[in-house]
This record gives sequence, C-alpha cells and structure tokens, in this order.
Amino acid sequence: MNKSTLALAVAVGVLAQQAGAAGFIEDSKATLGLRNFYINTDNRDSAAKTASGVQSKNEEWGQGFDLRFISGYTQGTVGFGIDAIGLLGVKLDSGGGTNGATATSYGGTVFPSKSNGEAVDNFSSLGLTAKAKISQTELKLGTLQPKNPVIVTNDGRLLPQTWQGGQITSGDIKDLTLVGGQIEAVKGRNSSNNEQLSIGGANSPTISGRDSNKFIYAGGDYKITKDLTAQYYYGNLEDFYKQHFLGLVHNWAIGPGVLKSDLRYFNSSDDGANGNTPAYYSSGNYTGTASGRGKVDNNLYSGLFLYTVEGHTFGGGYQVSNGSSDFPWLNQGDGSSNYTITDMQIQKFGRAGERTWQARYSYDFAKVGLPGLTAGMVYLRGDNIDTVGTNGRENGNGRSEWERDFTVGYVIPEGPAKNLGFMWKNATWRNDIPGQRDQDENRLIVSYSIPLL
Repeated sequence: MNKSTLALAVAVGVLAQQAGAAGFIEDSKATLGLRNFYINTDNRDSAAKTASGVQSKNEEWGQGFDLRFISGYTQGTVGFGIDAIGLLGVKLDSGGGTNGATATSYGGTVFPSKSNGEAVDNFSSLGLTAKAKISQTELKLGTLQPKNPVIVTNDGRLLPQTWQGGQITSGDIKDLTLVGGQIEAVKGRNSSNNEQLSIGGANSPTISGRDSNKFIYAGGDYKITKDLTAQYYYGNLEDFYKQHFLGLVHNWAIGPGVLKSDLRYFNSSDDGANGNTPAYYSSGNYTGTASGRGKVDNNLYSGLFLYTVEGHTFGGGYQVSNGSSDFPWLNQGDGSSNYTITDMQIQKFGRAGERTWQARYSYDFAKVGLPGLTAGMVYLRGDNIDTVGTNGRENGNGRSEWERDFTVGYVIPEGPAKNLGFMWKNATWRNDIPGQRDQDENRLIVSYSIPLL
C-alpha cells in the first residue's frame, strides 16, 4: 500500500467515528452532472501524410455521468470530511470503427479501446478524497483535480481527468494563497485506470520504462493590491523536468471597461533520466538525435491583454518558446491541458522556437436581452518552428501553423430547464510541419446539472 492510500484509509477511519458531528451533514452537497458529448475530427491532407497511420476521420458520441459528493467538516479545532466522485461514460456511437485508436495511443478520442481497437461500451471509475481543515488551511488526500500554473486538470471530453495524491492549501495569511502537493498517478479522460506520469516524446505505450510516479508542486498567489496579483509556482516531475513559473495579473479600469493584463514566464529544464536516457527524452529537441527528441530545455514568455466593455471582450497576445525543446507539461498521451495562453481546442503552440500571436473576440448577449447566450472566436498563428533533419540537427526554423477556434454556447437561465446548456465548438488547424496533418474538428455538447443535496 503506498503512502497516500494508507493516509487515506486512516483519515476515513477517523472520519467514520465523527461522521455524525454537526457540520459534516448540514454542509454537505451532492450533484449529478450530465454531459452528452459528440466529436468529429477530420484529419486532412496528402496521401504521404495519410501513410502515418492516423485515421482520416475520428468520430465518437457518448453520454457521461458525473456524480459528486462534497461533505462539510466535523466540528472541533480540526475538522474532517470526505469527498467522492463517481464517473460513468456510455457509448452511443463510435463512428463505425473510426474512434481514433492506434497502436501507439491509449485509446480512442473519447472511449478506451478493446484489444482489437474497438471502443468499449462503457467505462467508469470511483474516487475518494479524505480531507482535514484547521482555520483556513486544508489538507486533501486521494482523488484530486488541481488547477494551477504547473498542473492543470483536463475536462475537454466526456469525462474529466483525475489525479491521485495529496495537496495542502492555505489562506491563513491575508492576501496570500499557498498550495503544495504531490501527485503519484493520473486517470486519463478516456480511461478507468490510474497510470504513471510522463511528458510528450516519452508517453507512447509502446515505450517501456519511461514513467514517473512523483510530481511535486508548490507555489502561491499574492494580491499586491485589489487589482494586481503576483504568482510563483514550482513543479518537478521526477526524472523528466523541473519548472519555475512567474506570473503577473493586473486589472485596470479604463473608460467604461476593464483592461486585463496577464503576463507569464516558464523556465523548464531536465531532471534525472531525461538528461541522458532516450526513453525519457522530450519531444522537439534537435541538438543531437535524428528522432528530434532530447532533454528538456525551454523558456516560454507570453502576454495576453483583454479589454471588456458592454459585453464585448477584445483580446490580443504574443508568446515565444525559446530553447532546444518543446514546452513540457504533464502529458500521458491520452489528453492533457497546460497553463499557456495558447492551449487551444486542437493545438498548444509551444513547439521549439515557436513565436505565436493571437487575436480573440467574445460577446455576452445578456447585454441585448439574451442572458445565457455567448459566442467567441480565437485566431492564432505560430511561426519560426524548429524542425529536425536526418542528421539529428536542426534543419530549419521557418515552419508555421495556425488555428481558428469558434465557440457558441447557451445556458437556459431560468424556468424548469434552468442550467441546461448547449455548446458548439468548431476548430480549424493548418500547418506545414513535416509529418503533421491538417485538422478540422467539431464538438457538440449538451450538459445539465441536478442538485441532489
């Protein structure tokens, strides 16, 4: 039994003796989230790229159930509680075999795969989290869904990603929020199983011995003023990479609207086996191997500026990925997110050498009497992308890519169907990167949340 599992068992045992205490039941909440999710991906381009083995069309449709229980805390100096999350995904259609599964993937686009590559009929998981609280400091052990600059939980498919480990969060110091934790395993969004941790370039299931079961992170947000927040976070995936993050977020009232400035900097370097063992190499390193893989070496700078006025939000941003490797993040190869301003529907725009600018616009139709209706569009273009030659060295830095994402959503604001949501997400990606295929993608999502407690 590992340390987090043992600690969870002890905490649950203590909690069982105090579950009747006031506060535990009174402050508990339970909800059932329903998500009907359809995705269609068209992998386009030439016959040469088709030979890569990637299906030309990926299509899946399913119904997801997300049952959550969040307890209150028992009374006393130390309050105890327990949370639970039950997830179930039911296949409605897997596109007649075009579920996106390949020999080097962890499953299809939405569902896990059987040994013959077909999508399973359903998949499920249960997660428990023991928690304790003293004043404004909270400890959690078990199933987690953290979101901070060095670890981001992905919720872009039928069911969300979950992690196993421990986390402590403290707000006892005025204007300062501190967080620290250790993650030992992850359950992907198209899986029922917990897996160990990895990064891009080392996350193929056909490569053995390229995992880690230890990711530690710590950091904090400090409100310098009510409109200015400074951030520092550190993350270390053992045997893969170390990462420092600095951030500054400022809100400035200008005329009738507000200008939000979001500045971010990541410094990422190799750790342990990543510096000398090919199975642990990162993608995008062109300093010595013909595969285009090597040790982590990346500095990423970005700035995003958003001006919101009368329901309109206008935005623009710029990002530079320097160093000899792609930007690294926790990425097991089954769907992941990171904390860059360029984490889009299809691509991340953090390749070695890449320089990306973006423009975005969104509108909240509540301003014209249609509450619950929103729409937005983002366009990004990245260039100066490094590519690798047969000699294992950089052979060019002029490759480029662009993506356009469009989203429209409506949530019924009142009445018997209150909170019933509809969303359409459409994306187009084009590139001239060797071995990469252009993509068009549509997602249709219907969601509803039912309070049970």
